[in-house]
Amino acid sequence: MSASEQRRRPVIGLTTYLEQAKQGVWDVRAAFLPHQYFDAVIASGGVAVLLPPQPAPDAAAAVLDGLDGLILTGGLDVQPELYGAERHPLTDPARPDRDEWEIELFRGAEERRMPVLAICRGLQVVNVARGGTLHQHLPDALGTERYRIGGGVFATNEVRIEGGSRLAGLVGDGTLDVHSYHHQGVDRLGDGLVATATTDDGLVQAIESDGDGYLVGVQWHPEENAEDRRLFAGLVAEASVYANRSVGKVGA
Repeated sequence: MSASEQRRRPVIGLTTYLEQAKQGVWDVRAAFLPHQYFDAVIASGGVAVLLPPQPAPDAAAAVLDGLDGLILTGGLDVQPELYGAERHPLTDPARPDRDEWEIELFRGAEERRMPVLAICRGLQVVNVARGGTLHQHLPDALGTERYRIGGGVFATNEVRIEGGSRLAGLVGDGTLDVHSYHHQGVDRLGDGLVATATTDDGLVQAIESDGDGYLVGVQWHPEENAEDRRLFAGLVAEASVYANRSVGKVGA
């Protein structure tokens, strides 16, 4: 079989929420993810696999062995205890199962040099995993509600992209209108991370690794904007390279 015949679609893992959910007569705790996330992966040529939080210490490694790329999705706040801060009254209730799961997945992906896209909460998970800290309530730090207007309606904010970054390679230099829904944000950047987009108030809106591994994190929600699907296409393209590094070695 030729190398081209052996090539396959990359498998992308997406972390999921674990929430109380209703379906018909059932009202149970369930894993779910808004379809916009996995639709964007599929439309970009990837195969989407959902990853609910799991407690087994070796579960992350087993899962990552079957993936070519990882997306850390949005959701509730990261525990402030993980970055040494006292809990703010408006910080979401702790979700230690999800925090531990996603940090373990991220660290395992980095060890494997697997491409990672981190979205909203996902960017915050990455920053905390790298030793950074967060503003727990942006209106206290910046005096504005511009990033979460509430009611399930996404705010629109303009971000400035740093030229020469991976992000600029995907969406272009200059400014970009994005969909925001968050009340927390990066305070101190984690080790080995660089800011690649900001808003006019100085808030970090995107991060990347300062090394050569593929890590793109954005504070906004690209799954909500058809043009922002370029971020998913970029991850899938990198995951395809990752998936096919071992072509021809199977069974050797």
